[in-house]
Amino acid sequence: MNIEAQKAVTLAYTLTDTDGNILDTADANEPFVYLHGSGGIIPGLEKALQNKSKGDTLQVNLEAAEAYGDYSEKLLQDVPREMFAGMDEKDLFAGAQFHAETNQGMQVVTVNKINDDTITIDGNHPMAGKALRFDVTVLDIRDATPEELAHGHIHAHGGSCEH
Repeated sequence: MNIEAQKAVTLAYTLTDTDGNILDTADANEPFVYLHGSGGIIPGLEKALQNKSKGDTLQVNLEAAEAYGDYSEKLLQDVPREMFAGMDEKDLFAGAQFHAETNQGMQVVTVNKINDDTITIDGNHPMAGKALRFDVTVLDIRDATPEELAHGHIHAHGGSCEH
């Protein structure tokens, strides 16, 4: 069986930056499972995995545009400090991340800078603007279940996501 749309794909991988720093890993004990063709992984990696088979190994080098996108200054925003009222000050620092409702739905924002009256938040993905390298092994490929197809994602260990 080859990787194609509507297949549940199980991967082991090591993700590194251009300096060789490990950013993320998944192995056979804790693999990464996704629904191919659903947009659940970055575009360049999904494209590179198309038509691969169980047991295949590959190295995928991606420029930022094929990964988490280019860094955009437009996604920096100054917001009133009052928006964080009631929050413990120890949890409010440059680099802190929060879930926020945006025009694109729920996403993670990062505190970039804290001023007296405003806080600068960054809506870019933490890996935006970075070239990435994936060393990948395809561990398994199976047909997605009708429920997984309907929901657009894989359910862990055959369970339901309760929605």
